[in-house]
Amino acid sequence: MPNGGGYVRSPVFDSRGSSGSSGSAAIVGSRLISPLMRPKIAIVVGAIMLLFLLYLLLPNSPATGQSFSANVPFQVNQAAFVYNNTYPMSAVERTVDGRKYKIAVISDPDTTNKDPNKENQWMSYLIRGSLSISSYGDKISVNLDEKPVTLKSQLSQGGRGMELSELVTFNGKLYTVDDRTGVIYEVAGDKVFPWVILPDGDGKNTKGMKGEWMAVKDQHLFVGGLGKEWTTITGELVNLNPQWIKVIGHLGAVHHVNWVSNYNAMRNKGGFPYPGYMIHESGVWSNIHQRWFFLPRRASTEKYEETADEHRATNLLFTCNEFFTDVRFSKIGSLISVRGYSSFKFVPGTNDQVIVALKTEEDAGKIATFVTAFNIDGKILMPDKKFADIKYEGIEFV
Repeated sequence: MPNGGGYVRSPVFDSRGSSGSSGSAAIVGSRLISPLMRPKIAIVVGAIMLLFLLYLLLPNSPATGQSFSANVPFQVNQAAFVYNNTYPMSAVERTVDGRKYKIAVISDPDTTNKDPNKENQWMSYLIRGSLSISSYGDKISVNLDEKPVTLKSQLSQGGRGMELSELVTFNGKLYTVDDRTGVIYEVAGDKVFPWVILPDGDGKNTKGMKGEWMAVKDQHLFVGGLGKEWTTITGELVNLNPQWIKVIGHLGAVHHVNWVSNYNAMRNKGGFPYPGYMIHESGVWSNIHQRWFFLPRRASTEKYEETADEHRATNLLFTCNEFFTDVRFSKIGSLISVRGYSSFKFVPGTNDQVIVALKTEEDAGKIATFVTAFNIDGKILMPDKKFADIKYEGIEFV
């Protein structure tokens, strides 16, 4: 019935006059809807509902029930999944007769690093400086800052911690490893942040890994230990845990890898078969040479004995192919029996021909650290230069 020029609202009727949803036309309110329009209307309504659901799933939507800051909404940083191969991280400085690089060294103070002013806190030291190399690569000089940066952590095992044994640039960050806890720390300014924890041996141990060397290969971080069997102080075999290494992806996934045969290949080639031994504190992979390089700190044809070990340093440079089926070694300079290698890196821009290394000396309580440089053919480019009366066991270009 007419009502002010309009129609009375009624239920939906089909073309036969009965209530339902079928038929050629329907009356909804005051308009006819063609069957051809229904799919389009359904699509529009579906799209609106989908957009509403997406809104509800937004990280900063109140409907999610999450407590993210309205000013800093949660987002996945896609850049974090991409490996950063920048090395070194700082720009090279051109000099009158060559190049200058920024470097850093890090300490392993052993049992002398507990903070006397704070309970359950341990300390280590980082010194920054520079390395200059001549245009022909035949002259090198190293200058280190006089005042070290103090790094602190509350993580420990057995009442010891922050005994940092190596320094490496990996994925655009600077990392170090604690040889007491097995913690790998990121070093940022004067602070360290735990990244991953490495258990000893095959990974099924409560003891932390005694990490001694770190190397970057194929966008992975390789972390190794002493490379000899774990023995008593008189050389009695305990386990093979120090002959396992860790291979870590840049997102932190850890793989435990048995390197017993690799370590033994070097030891046997050098003439130190069991019960003789070699102790490793430094190793580097060269992409240019496609070979591993190792400067073992100590070696002996006799079985391990703690006091005698202090006088068993080496001046050997080992190079090995990827599978350790081709192992070679040569001598670097003159041997000083109490002074062994603890860390080294190839100088950038030298086609992995020039090495800068740290040597540490421990003799009846006397401790000292030296820096030196040489090429892979054994020519000394910078004689041993003492710079500290504590152990610095890691060097890196930063």
